[in-house]
Amino acid sequence: MKNIFKNKNSMNTGNTEKATITDENTSENIANEIESATELTVEEKLQEDLANEKDKFLRLFAEFENFKRRTAKERIDLFKTANEEVLQAMLPVLDDFDRAMVEISKSEDDVLLKGVELIHEKLKNTLVSKGLEQVEVRAGDAFNADHAEAITQIPAPSKDLKGKIVDVIEKGYKLGDKIIRFPKVVIGQ
Repeated sequence: MKNIFKNKNSMNTGNTEKATITDENTSENIANEIESATELTVEEKLQEDLANEKDKFLRLFAEFENFKRRTAKERIDLFKTANEEVLQAMLPVLDDFDRAMVEISKSEDDVLLKGVELIHEKLKNTLVSKGLEQVEVRAGDAFNADHAEAITQIPAPSKDLKGKIVDVIEKGYKLGDKIIRFPKVVIGQ
């Protein structure tokens, strides 16, 4: 009987050892699966971080390209209108020259007239080369508040001039597409 008990005990011990080994293998397998699951999540997390960084990079790159385009456009606009203050300061001189031309043309001195005309043309050509253009408005044109400044209204000399420009008091000028001085006109009512 002792042998039987020993055999039973050895069998029990063997079964227990087998159960313990099986439990350890199962535990190892579960631990390996959990570890591989965490590795996948770490890998997935790294891929997600990489995708986020790529997105940030693309957005930053696009923003930088927009910045470059915007500053280039602003620089071009600045160069176009850089002379605006100087040209505005020269406009009264040009007006005085125009008035002087009218008065000198009344005199009979052709040499004086020719000399002043040459200087006048040289000044006008220089200003035009810097981008200055005259705003074309004439008596009889329809009044447009976007292109001219009405300084007064008078009774229209004829029915045709009602609501139209009767007289141009001061010429207007523009630099590129921007009007730097509106023509001053009189409107018929």
